[in-house]
Amino acid sequence: MQAELRKEEKSWEKKLEELKKKEKNLPWNVDTLSKDGFSKSVFNVKAEEKEETEEQKEKKHKTFVERHEKQIKHFGMLRRWDDSQKYLSDNPHLVCEETANYLVIWCIDLEVEEKHALMEQVAHQTIVMQFILELAKSLKVDPRACFRQFFTKIKTADQQYMEGFNEELEAFKERVRGRAKVRIEKAMKEYEEEERQKRLGPGGLDPVEVYESLPPELQKCFDVKDVQMLQDAISKMDPTEAKHHMQRCIDSGLWVPNHQDP
Repeated sequence: MQAELRKEEKSWEKKLEELKKKEKNLPWNVDTLSKDGFSKSVFNVKAEEKEETEEQKEKKHKTFVERHEKQIKHFGMLRRWDDSQKYLSDNPHLVCEETANYLVIWCIDLEVEEKHALMEQVAHQTIVMQFILELAKSLKVDPRACFRQFFTKIKTADQQYMEGFNEELEAFKERVRGRAKVRIEKAMKEYEEEERQKRLGPGGLDPVEVYESLPPELQKCFDVKDVQMLQDAISKMDPTEAKHHMQRCIDSGLWVPNHQDP
């Protein structure tokens, strides 16, 4: 039984890992998790951007992550404004969409793994990066040229600006939780369907579904594996109904003709 449970657990973990890999190849950002995106009260002006194809975005994201994943994770673990500013000053190449995209996906991974406190920490850094990117768009400059302005602004921020930051952070964390829940539910459905396909009998029916559709008196026969009890129960039923149930039992593999046990 323990070996069976371990096997099921590995199969479930494999399914989650497959979904995680699929999502890692998508060029996500914070706005992917929200229809409205960032509050228009914080930033109003949008800079003109050169459109990239989805294939180009995916390739760019993958290449960037392969080169800088360790550094991105280090930034995601920082807590103090000064530490974040210094780290970006030493590694200005991290101030870009690819870093924000990676942090978003990492947040979802952490929430799926039930590492809630760590998810909230990385979520904070995700919003820091996103605010820097939005500031760059509003100023129509390269993000690397204005991240210091963000830290100056946030450290001396008025109440309204800080409230805007915290509201975006809380909203983002909720979206991450929602996305993690969807991923888990999707993995669960795919896992259950795979298990169901494995169970299908010679006639293409699921023995679990067939068993649950049987009258209680027939279910009891299969529970105790008593052939005589099954024969007695069948003999007391309407012949057409009995034939219907037994054919479904055969098609699902629940009952093997000429076999001694139900």
